[in-house]
Amino acid sequence: MRPVRPVPPPPGTRRVWGACPHDCPDTCAIVTDVKDTPNGPVAVRIGGDPAHPVTRGALCVKVNKYLDRTYSDERVLHPMRRVGKKGEGRFEPITWDEALGTVAKRLKETIETHGAQSVLPYSYAGTMGLLQYGSMDRRFFHRLGASRLDRTICATAGGDAWKMVLGATVGTDPEAFQDAEVILLWGTNTITSNVHLWPFVKEAQKKGATVVAIDPRRTHTAEHCDEHVAPHPGTDAALAIGMMHVLFRDGLADLAYLERATVGWETLRDRCQAYPPERVDTICGLPTGTTERLARLWGSTKRAVVRLNYGLQRHHGGGNAVRAITCLPAVSGAYQEHSGGALLSTSGAFHNGLREDLLEREALVDPKTRIVNMSRLGEALLDLVDPPVKAIVVYNSNPAAVAPDQERVTEGLLREDLFTVVLEQFPTDTTDYADIVLPATTQLEHADLHTAYGHYYLTWNEPAIPRRGEAKPNTEIFRLLAASMGLDDPAHKMSDEEMVEEVLGTDHPFFRGITLQRLKEEHWVRLAVPEKWVPYKDGSPWNPDGKIHIASEKARALGLDPVPDYTPPVEIPDGEGRTSPEPRSGMSDTRRPENGHWPLRFISPPAHHFLNTTFMNVLARHEPTEPWLEIHPYDADARDITDGDRVRVHNHRGNLLLVARVTDIARPGTVVAPSVWWRKKSLDGKNANILTSERLTDIGRGATFYDCGVEVELAR
Repeated sequence: MRPVRPVPPPPGTRRVWGACPHDCPDTCAIVTDVKDTPNGPVAVRIGGDPAHPVTRGALCVKVNKYLDRTYSDERVLHPMRRVGKKGEGRFEPITWDEALGTVAKRLKETIETHGAQSVLPYSYAGTMGLLQYGSMDRRFFHRLGASRLDRTICATAGGDAWKMVLGATVGTDPEAFQDAEVILLWGTNTITSNVHLWPFVKEAQKKGATVVAIDPRRTHTAEHCDEHVAPHPGTDAALAIGMMHVLFRDGLADLAYLERATVGWETLRDRCQAYPPERVDTICGLPTGTTERLARLWGSTKRAVVRLNYGLQRHHGGGNAVRAITCLPAVSGAYQEHSGGALLSTSGAFHNGLREDLLEREALVDPKTRIVNMSRLGEALLDLVDPPVKAIVVYNSNPAAVAPDQERVTEGLLREDLFTVVLEQFPTDTTDYADIVLPATTQLEHADLHTAYGHYYLTWNEPAIPRRGEAKPNTEIFRLLAASMGLDDPAHKMSDEEMVEEVLGTDHPFFRGITLQRLKEEHWVRLAVPEKWVPYKDGSPWNPDGKIHIASEKARALGLDPVPDYTPPVEIPDGEGRTSPEPRSGMSDTRRPENGHWPLRFISPPAHHFLNTTFMNVLARHEPTEPWLEIHPYDADARDITDGDRVRVHNHRGNLLLVARVTDIARPGTVVAPSVWWRKKSLDGKNANILTSERLTDIGRGATFYDCGVEVELAR
């Protein structure tokens, strides 16, 4: 039965339903109370929808402060033109007509001189709504013939690897976690980055479930689990394969399920022979017996589920790590249980049904158009010559802060011959390099349709307040740009609601009965999937043969081993002292230390109050005043570092000034710093990405932020 709606809003206000737009699995249903004032409607309160089965009336510490963001004095509210040097962030206000005219003129000149592929869009998930994330913008760039952006910076290694095994990114329903008996939280700081899963985990724990965090760092989440297992970064595949070695060896593998529902399991069984638990403990840097104990725990019940997240795939062998972990529930037979299996993402249930091809007008794409990998922005801006990138349009992203190998990215953004347009809500690190800045709306000021990757509910976001200043939604900005460029295709003139009607025009059974009108009335709707859905009970419906592909022909076609294996990191040694050779798809770098690697492993997760670079300027007051480095006492003592010292973290790509936190939160040999502190608000105008490389993952051509070696010393 659908829960009862909350009590009416306070007198003098009205309630508007919406969705959190940020890059988080939870996609919370939000309610905003709006008061009419002489100066127009004002949002006075924001909260979660108590009726939502996942949100349950709560928001995270970030979105609880969303009104601070919307009404911040720092908002970009008018179009601006650069008046200083690139990087200085000095601008003057201009009209929308001037801004659109300038952008259209410069893009036309660039295309006439260098060809359409000299124009590069650069965007990611500053908003996850289908309209503002990728609709009118895609139509615009497809019609121009601009370079296509390969949006790899976050999830492609894990997503592509998962699909090699299971065919679609569909996982165990998070609402089923409450009935599990064993839960592995693998590479996920759930309390920080997936907080609405946590109540289901806690409910299972109250019923007697064992909850284990597998993470190189003792996170907030790990502190609340029954056990914390801390492998070396980049060794997750070895741990998963070692666990499967024990399952096969000790008769804990479900051979009947493997025979009935999978292909290639015998080859995996043979592969596992090379990874006895004693060797795996050494590779991962774990106490003797850890792999064996973890495997026996996992194999003790079919109601065992693993929540894996995208952090663990951000190293060279990250794709194979996800493939290996995805095979665990197949070997034990846990995919047969509603509360068993694995969850990386639920997004495939949405994207395999919605008509996103129509939304983005994929038919406009010339297949010969080059594809530029966003994880190699420095390479794109400095090294591409046929043609060179001469114009870049940035939206929903802050590449000056988030892109790897920051020194090269900065060098590229400083080019005077590069015309840069940025659509933004705030003066970020990237806007400082812009020629034209266009003001973008926040979630409370525009409409959008939201899928999710952490549950199975589709959500409509109704605008709650008028747009502030002269800000406009991305969809409207790209309509105006299309008109200014003389693009008269009817696809560039469709309204937001017309595009939603089009994308919902699917005959896929998951969307049976879901219309825009229903979404407006009910605000969020569960996909038409069973209440106790077991998607892989008899194999995989998303693979043509209906089987789970433990041995993958997709992998073979890409020149990869069809069965998952462990690939050591490139820059950081595993417990056996091994590193991978430079990958074929990687960047050769001769600026390495003589012994081939750096002594410390460097990982850079988001700070608790930030979501990538979002919220940093608004909520930094809730974090320490200066970006920090967590370093274990063993490593600190060896370098004469004490708590509170300023330290220089460096490698062959750059160096970074941080404040030392001497703590056993970090395991020996691994140091941790927040990933995307805004550079302009850091100690030395840099963040963690001054140290990370443009090397790519084994699968999905994703970023390898956590395959990074460094040294640390006192700042002199």
